[in-house]
Amino acid sequence: MRTINEHKVNPANDKLTIQVLDEPGAGGANHHYMITTPDWTRAPDGSGAKGVWDINFQNGPINENGVNGVTQESLLAIVADRLRSFQAGQFACRENALALTKIEEAQHWLHSRTLARMQRGVEGTHKV
Repeated sequence: MRTINEHKVNPANDKLTIQVLDEPGAGGANHHYMITTPDWTRAPDGSGAKGVWDINFQNGPINENGVNGVTQESLLAIVADRLRSFQAGQFACRENALALTKIEEAQHWLHSRTLARMQRGVEGTHKV
């Protein structure tokens, strides 16, 4: 298990612990992460959920393993949506605009990679 600290920049992020819970898979990436905070005894929605978020990424090719986790693209879409919302309201700023641009660029390159793999007939496999 290893801990990630690069998000720590303010009191809210300082209280979040991000742990990598598995070993890298066939592609060299990890698939299981957990974010925890000691401050919550109940989730903000009033449910009994504690301050624990378990994130499982897609593990293995979809053609062989089915859909079994989230993707980078899905998490980037959430962050992009939040930044667009801030930009449409009173918290619009240059830094949010730049961050949104970079996230959209990341989305572009991930989509481009997927489309190229589809054209080569290797998407959903371990083939390069």
